[in-house]
Amino acid sequence: MKTKFFLFLFNGMLITGIAFAQTATPKVAKKQANQHARINEGVKSGELTKKEAAALRAREAKLQRDKKIAKLDGKVTPAERAKLNREANRNSKAIHNQKHDAQHR
Repeated sequence: MKTKFFLFLFNGMLITGIAFAQTATPKVAKKQANQHARINEGVKSGELTKKEAAALRAREAKLQRDKKIAKLDGKVTPAERAKLNREANRNSKAIHNQKHDAQHR
């Protein structure tokens, strides 16, 4: 009886782990956190105007919505993961460009 219980418990944990792994996007989440900090730092230092920061935050919000949409079916496919990664990379470049343009607060 104990063996069956532990086997059932192990299978449940394994299935839960697999389901979580299919929807996890740790690289994109890490990039989002980094980019959020970069935007805030840019505003604080005066490298970004409030309007630029608002536009960059809107781009980050769109990435977050796209990430949620990709997770809706319970699995983030490699193609969806690549799309999210490309979008995060484009957002990163936009942050860099806005921080290094001639506009200052």
